[in-house]
Amino acid sequence: MLTKPQLEQTITLTIERLGINGEGVGIFEGFTIFVDGALPGEKIKAVICEVRKNFARARLIEHITTSPHRQKPICPVFGTCGGCQIMHLDYQEQLVIKRQRVIDALQRIGKLFDVDVTSCEPSPLPLAYRNKIQLPAGMSNSHLYLGLYAYNTHDLIEIDKCYIHCTLGEAVFQKVKNILKASSLTEGDIKCVLIKTAVTTKQVLVILVTTQKSLPGLSKIATEIMESMPEIKGVVQSVNSSIGNVMLGKEFYTLVGESSITETLSGLTFKVSPASFFQVNPAQAEKVYKTVLEYAALTGKETVLDAYCGVGTLSLILAKGAHSVIGVEYVEEAIRDAKENARVNHLSNTQFTCALAEEFISSLKHIDVGVLNPPRKGCERSFLENLALLKPTKIIYVSCDPATLARDLAILSEKGYKVEHVKPFDMFPQTVHVECVAFLKFNC
Repeated sequence: MLTKPQLEQTITLTIERLGINGEGVGIFEGFTIFVDGALPGEKIKAVICEVRKNFARARLIEHITTSPHRQKPICPVFGTCGGCQIMHLDYQEQLVIKRQRVIDALQRIGKLFDVDVTSCEPSPLPLAYRNKIQLPAGMSNSHLYLGLYAYNTHDLIEIDKCYIHCTLGEAVFQKVKNILKASSLTEGDIKCVLIKTAVTTKQVLVILVTTQKSLPGLSKIATEIMESMPEIKGVVQSVNSSIGNVMLGKEFYTLVGESSITETLSGLTFKVSPASFFQVNPAQAEKVYKTVLEYAALTGKETVLDAYCGVGTLSLILAKGAHSVIGVEYVEEAIRDAKENARVNHLSNTQFTCALAEEFISSLKHIDVGVLNPPRKGCERSFLENLALLKPTKIIYVSCDPATLARDLAILSEKGYKVEHVKPFDMFPQTVHVECVAFLKFNC
């Protein structure tokens, strides 16, 4: 029988691992305890602040012993802002822990014990790597400010600088922040600001998300933003009057300049529009896509399925070495961008379809290589079962969540596929997230 700790009880605890949200995890008299800010190997004193049926949460009050991998975070609002969770852990140890998280998921969820999990590929930039930032707006002392939410809350933390945001994007953020602060707009007018940066071409797009279409002075503000830096190629308005976590609306209006920017990746050119998805760490994305190509080992004869293809980034990279690539994605705007990207790059051996991958897969008769890049929730079982019926010789699964990856690899293993390798990539340094590329072959 487990002994539940009591609220306000002070306990001594040894931290064994990190949880999926970056909190320290230890066992107290058989009961699992989560402690924000604690690191594996540390012995601490903590006060119980929440008790549930199977776990409790505690507040760190004292270190008895400290991890040798603990470091002082560069960001002054770390621990308050929810953007980063493990900036207090040195970078090499972040990579070790992320690899272990993948191994644990494969074994615990997928029951896959003999998979080759390589070392976690470090990001070329541990800081200043993000090409996109979304900044909700708030009010303080009658001035508009921009910030980020505290973890798992709607408490807005004003920030002066984001240390994982790219250098050019940060320079634009400073300009936009000061212009909005001096304006007469309020948080009732502006919901958030989205800044997208094309790192290679040095172009920036600023999206102002407003609660209504007509706002006095908005055009003047947009012009001021546009003229503040030559790298800013356009200012776009997105209208979203709804209450909730979704920031971007469905209506977009170009206030000044261009409605999109252009980025290059793996020798190809891509359109980046306000609503389109593009990898937030482009330097690391290059490494991911190179690994996908290595695993695919295309000869020019293959028909490739790129499921959950987004704006066609991976589809077009694969198309350079394949006979044909079939891309499927349910977001209509993304498919429009994918077709335009194919046209701009003069790749005619691609076919893009706007549909649910789960429904589209049953219409296919043959593919040689299946490339999957689903959202965090992973693939539906029905999709994986129909994919296995097509018997592609290779499946390459790009995942942003080890838990759903492990679940889906287990299903494919049941259908005759052997997981040859899983390679973790640190796509999001200073956070708990880890990207993976899994390579599977059909056992004939």
